[in-house]
Amino acid sequence: MKTINSVIFGLAIVGAAFLLGNAYIQRAETHGTIEVTGLGTVDFVSDLIVWQGSFEAKNENMQQAYEELNNNKEVIKNYLASKGITADEMVFQAINTGYLYEDNYSPEGKYIGQVQIGYRLTQELIITSTDVEKVEKISREVTELLNQGIKFYSYSPSYYYTKLADLKLELIQKATEDAHTRAEKISQNSGSKLGKLIDARMGIFQITGQNSNEDYTWGGAFNTSSKNKTASITVSLEYQVK
Repeated sequence: MKTINSVIFGLAIVGAAFLLGNAYIQRAETHGTIEVTGLGTVDFVSDLIVWQGSFEAKNENMQQAYEELNNNKEVIKNYLASKGITADEMVFQAINTGYLYEDNYSPEGKYIGQVQIGYRLTQELIITSTDVEKVEKISREVTELLNQGIKFYSYSPSYYYTKLADLKLELIQKATEDAHTRAEKISQNSGSKLGKLIDARMGIFQITGQNSNEDYTWGGAFNTSSKNKTASITVSLEYQVK
């Protein structure tokens, strides 16, 4: 009986030793993780400009207002052509028709409403060009049309970039390299070794004006008012460490 008890006791010790050894191996094989965020930024200059303006004609007769507006359009086209704007770069929008009113009063001076006295026709012009400097210069000089009797209302140009796809790839590469460098530095400082990459997430693509105080937004900022811009993106990487 003692022999049987000894055998059982011995097997229990062996089993316990196996479990403890297996637990140690699992504990030794368990890796921690480290998550870092890298930033990629690129400064660039816009290569596409969109400039808008409008002009109008007023007359008590609609047909005469239309003829005046059309005459103004031809003067504007010739002026812009003389400045180097091609026909393909100019797009004249549809004419908008409005009415002119004046206040109406009774002989006693009491206000009794408005009465239509004519028509106001407006037309908008959109210029799109890759010659950014040329259009910028014209947008500043367009008041010269006043010398020809035309009131041209000019809006601030908008600036865009036609190679955003390539720019995003460059940003992702920079942000990924920055995150990897941070992860290696942290693992070295903690006395561990960087393992394999187990997760990667890309942040929001942002475009802001250079040297501006614009805030980033959750949906992504997209500046169109500045010719010189800064694009940025973040990439979060998670590595095993051992």
